[in-house]
Amino acid sequence: MNKQFKKKWDFKMFYKGDNDPQIEKDFSIYEKATSSFEKKYKGKTDYLSDSKKLLKALNDYEKLISMSESYKPLHYFQLKEDINSNNKLVQSRVGVYTERFNKNYNKIIFFTLNLGKIEVKKQKEFLKDKILKKYHYFLERIFINSKFELSEKEEKIINLLNSPAYSMWVQGFSKVLSSQEINFRGKNIPINEASGLVSSLETKERRLLGDKLNEKFKSVSDFSEAEINAIVTKKKILDELRGFTKPYQATILSYENDEKVIENLVNVVTNNFKLAHKFYKIKAKILKENKLKYADRGAKIGNFNKSFSLDETINIISSAFSKFGNEYEKVFKEFFENGQIDVYPMKGKKGGAYCWGSYGLPTVILLNHANNFNSVMTLGHEMGHAFHTKLSQTQTPIYSDYTTSVAETASTLFENFVFEEVFDSLSDKEKIIALHDKINGSVSTIFRQIACFNFEKELHETIRKEGYVSKEDIAKLMNKHMKNYLGPVFDLKDNDGYFFVNWSHIRRFFYVYSYAYGALISDALYEEYKKDNKFKAKIEEFLKAGGSKSPENIFENIGINVRDPKFFEKGLKIIENDIKRLEKLVG
Repeated sequence: MNKQFKKKWDFKMFYKGDNDPQIEKDFSIYEKATSSFEKKYKGKTDYLSDSKKLLKALNDYEKLISMSESYKPLHYFQLKEDINSNNKLVQSRVGVYTERFNKNYNKIIFFTLNLGKIEVKKQKEFLKDKILKKYHYFLERIFINSKFELSEKEEKIINLLNSPAYSMWVQGFSKVLSSQEINFRGKNIPINEASGLVSSLETKERRLLGDKLNEKFKSVSDFSEAEINAIVTKKKILDELRGFTKPYQATILSYENDEKVIENLVNVVTNNFKLAHKFYKIKAKILKENKLKYADRGAKIGNFNKSFSLDETINIISSAFSKFGNEYEKVFKEFFENGQIDVYPMKGKKGGAYCWGSYGLPTVILLNHANNFNSVMTLGHEMGHAFHTKLSQTQTPIYSDYTTSVAETASTLFENFVFEEVFDSLSDKEKIIALHDKINGSVSTIFRQIACFNFEKELHETIRKEGYVSKEDIAKLMNKHMKNYLGPVFDLKDNDGYFFVNWSHIRRFFYVYSYAYGALISDALYEEYKKDNKFKAKIEEFLKAGGSKSPENIFENIGINVRDPKFFEKGLKIIENDIKRLEKLVG
């Protein structure tokens, strides 16, 4: 590895240390700015009827929300907590800055609420006014969201209660879970490391470790039962107050998607679970098993001769990105040089992987690298987010933050580039393994996530109807919906359902649909790129669009029509063809 490459986050990107006086200075700058904005516009109404005055107010608002000082102190401590959940000082600082951030946000909440109260006739005038052209989409979203907003006083209360009614529950349970260890092969290993090992083990050990993990999840499920019921009930109350009639409606609105498009996506994928069933039947044949267990869903069917150490992973991804554009390889290597990637799992570190970025601040990636093929694909996925973040910031600050559903399109697209780079270098036997792993990933990203969406929907509806759901019944519900997509070749045990304890995505209500949405669109983009490399310009147009349009309109502008009811069916054909190709290869 290049000696300049770092394996841990270099927090000096943010501050010199936890007691750096600049932390407090930065937040004080933001506090003064919010107070100044509040003093200037609170109680004023002239900007609500005059386009020139509204333009000035919107410019001032954009400057305020683009201030890195607003996020920097809080996110610095949140990131430190993610790599060491046992740090008491950091936990305390997260709590302090969260509370202060919410209080300052409450100072300016009046502004968007007042915009939403503009009479409909005037709204239409503003949306046609050329002087406000820059802010048309921003205003359009404000006007749409205003239908579900409450009074300023109520919104302030909700904002302040979010921490004790949601964040503290989720963070508290995350801390409990990340501190757990599993005894495996005679030694205790962090639960996140154990989770990452399962798919790479031989059948006997894989199932043994899978059972141990489920036992551990079950052992902490009392806390998770209370957590899930509390945060889902909080959402129920908010939805009723705001007037949302479906549990997933608020998420789709916040992701700026068309509700009909997403409902079509869920229905199409659910109605095609048979494709996942067919794949797992082939997988069982390859593994020489009549029945599969829950731990087998991600099982490897063989080993690569190639090494997937961190060094090898970096080389593969560098080569893949350089073919798309040298500038992408350069940015990738800079992430390691700058200490923007935290690589390896450790006790107390948050599980999984993510990319986090915000306007004016360094983008960082968290990994739990396990030296396997999945780790290669994960880093490619997260770098897709990183490129998207960087290019979206060519937009003005108010549009530099893309929606979640669009984010997953970028990440899965760059996975495709990495896969092809690996695939071309493999032997015929290894290509079967790689094709299997690609399909396995697609099935997990699309079918499994939509099965989870269906699980969430029934869970929320049940809590709304019955008031509380026990951990045993949540586990049964999880098994029901996992079985629906896994198919008849799987035998699930009661304990398998306790995986809900570890599934962090269900705490971000209905977030999971964005994986399927993103994956199917990214496949369409990739197919166009393979036909003509000049389509790169269209891909970059999408990456640079940020949040300047709705996801559906961003894709329509580059020739991808997701509003077509048959669009997602066409996308599933690509997976079906891969399954047929694998079936032929394995005989």
